[in-house]
Amino acid sequence: MQKVRIYTTRICPYCLRAKALLKKKNVPYEEIDVSFDADLRERMTAQTGGARTVPQIFVGDTHVGGCDELYALDKSGKLDSLLAS
Repeated sequence: MQKVRIYTTRICPYCLRAKALLKKKNVPYEEIDVSFDADLRERMTAQTGGARTVPQIFVGDTHVGGCDELYALDKSGKLDSLLAS
């Protein structure tokens, strides 16, 4: 299974939704809280090509995007294959 990283903040409802989907699918993930760390947020922004909103989700080296993109991948059936690749 691919490693999953999710950049979050403490007060983000979309972060909670994304993590809930991953938990439902029994997918372990590394959570990186950028709430109070400007350096981590800048690192996230550099890795996402400029996206500053959270969550920002990576499956392996693939930037999935945010919560809506994660759910869209799951709905289309592509999330499982991405996780397995």
